[in-house]
Amino acid sequence: MTPRLFDLSSTWDLHAAPEAVWAIIADVDMSWPNWWPDCSFAAPLVRTEPASTSQEDILKATTAYLNFKASLGYTLTITIHPTKVVAPSEIEFDAGGHLEGTGRVTLSAEAEGKATRMDIEWKVRPTQRWMNLLTPIAAPAFTAAHTRMMRQGEKGLLRALGEGAPKQPK
Repeated sequence: MTPRLFDLSSTWDLHAAPEAVWAIIADVDMSWPNWWPDCSFAAPLVRTEPASTSQEDILKATTAYLNFKASLGYTLTITIHPTKVVAPSEIEFDAGGHLEGTGRVTLSAEAEGKATRMDIEWKVRPTQRWMNLLTPIAAPAFTAAHTRMMRQGEKGLLRALGEGAPKQPK
């Protein structure tokens, strides 16, 4: 049986220029654990020899091993390896570990460059046997846990940008 493909999307609306958002999400030290609650490094970064000293090439030569603690009590260890980097607007990456697949983050300028729409796409399959066994009945819970984890990431990024918490819809 082939594990189910989860096609997960999130959109974050950030009141900062794309360059400011990019500086945080695409730093060469992949410091997401500094601002994303329930995210930590599972291991040191692994970096091969980059093709050049550009940010793009350094990121493409880097693999991050990250733990994400879900609200349901489990922790997923995921590798993130950028495969395409177009500063300051797009990162595509391969994911491995407990979730295998691909991801993409796209930044779009809004409000005459003073705000950013950040679209995040994940197309992943769980690799853990327990997740695959439970997916037929637990997929909605896994998706809800992912949504909550992404909202925590959005709040953390807003704090890192100096914006505070996201605005609640009316």
